[in-house]
Amino acid sequence: MDFKFRQGRVPLLISMPHVGTDVPDEIAARMTPHAHPRQDTDWHLERLYAFAEDMGASTIAARWSRYVIDLNRPPENTNLYPGMDTTGLCPVDTFRREPLYLEGQLPDQAEVEQRLQHYWRPYHQQLQAELERLLATHGKVVLWDAHSIASELPRFFEGKLPDLNFGTAEGRSCEPGMQEAVVRVAQAQDRFSVAVNGRFKGGHITRFYGQPARGINAIQLEMCQCLYMDEESPFGYRADRASQVEGLLRDLTGAALDWVRA
Repeated sequence: MDFKFRQGRVPLLISMPHVGTDVPDEIAARMTPHAHPRQDTDWHLERLYAFAEDMGASTIAARWSRYVIDLNRPPENTNLYPGMDTTGLCPVDTFRREPLYLEGQLPDQAEVEQRLQHYWRPYHQQLQAELERLLATHGKVVLWDAHSIASELPRFFEGKLPDLNFGTAEGRSCEPGMQEAVVRVAQAQDRFSVAVNGRFKGGHITRFYGQPARGINAIQLEMCQCLYMDEESPFGYRADRASQVEGLLRDLTGAALDWVRA
């Protein structure tokens, strides 16, 4: 399978498009050693969001590394943040500008199209199908797009990123009430810093599938990895840190679910 999918019973779908680490052998053979650590993976999110099963939420998690194709980029490869530096649909370098491919081995447009068909579309077809199923069953649904990132990446932002970064495409991907309900829970605690539609406003998944007029309310959470893991290889999970954020994640997703059910 190209992804892991579990169908739930409540109107909440948690998407994890950047947790994949697999790279097909024929692609890996053309890559530099910089690709091998998979350092730009959203590490351990499946473990951190393990509570979703008890909640009855549906989950979808990528198998393939974002180095193969980025599931949170539009298929046309347009820049989601015009004028700002970003990595593309089929990245050619790491977040630290290290080259991913050996000289002369970059994917051409034909290969990009092939990767779209083989790796990108299956994930999005399942995502769309589950949203439609939940919408038909419940009338409204929450799409929670779960991400994590190194807390300091000078290529993309200055200094340290806030701990919890919510994105709703400037309020266009969900109804105002749901954003308010989630952010209210986040701001009720004082352990972690919070930003809303700051450096991260939501990627393709949030912007494309968030259709509040139809009842699909999408929100992205980009979380600093230092909250729950080591940010250096081998990127170990830190249960002592994670225990402090797991309960908050449950409360945040629960607030979105309660709002959409109300």
